[in-house]
Amino acid sequence: MHNRADFDCDNDELNLYLQHIARQHLNKGISKTFVLIDDEQPTSIIAYMTLIACEVQANKLPESWEKKYPKQIPAVKLARLAVAVKQQRKGYGELLIIEAMNKTIEVASNLGIAGLFVDAKNQRAKTYYQQFGFISLPEKLENLFLPLATISKLLQKT
Repeated sequence: MHNRADFDCDNDELNLYLQHIARQHLNKGISKTFVLIDDEQPTSIIAYMTLIACEVQANKLPESWEKKYPKQIPAVKLARLAVAVKQQRKGYGELLIIEAMNKTIEVASNLGIAGLFVDAKNQRAKTYYQQFGFISLPEKLENLFLPLATISKLLQKT
């Protein structure tokens, strides 16, 4: 069993989600939380991400993208991403983003979806996601979108 109680990413909301809510959401089928662990300390959580299904209004996309989709767009959303304080800046966030992309492609092989969405919590997070090709949405500057075709191209390079 993973030691969720000791996880600390220096964000109370993200810590509490993993410690108290993630399992409840998993059991109810609301979301899936994936943890990254150290093989030498398999109970210790290095980082985690939570994925959910979502639906986005096409009019929330940049105009050039809006024309390509119907009014409502099914997608995957990276709802949470957190790395333990002692493990930050070691590339674990990138590993989880790549895994989120892989899981998005996996879902797309079975269901119709447009890509991967994420809500950046601040400008630093937004800049971080943009380095992977996420596009800012015009309605809310913290909402970002990574189209399925872009994900496929990025994963071919890794």
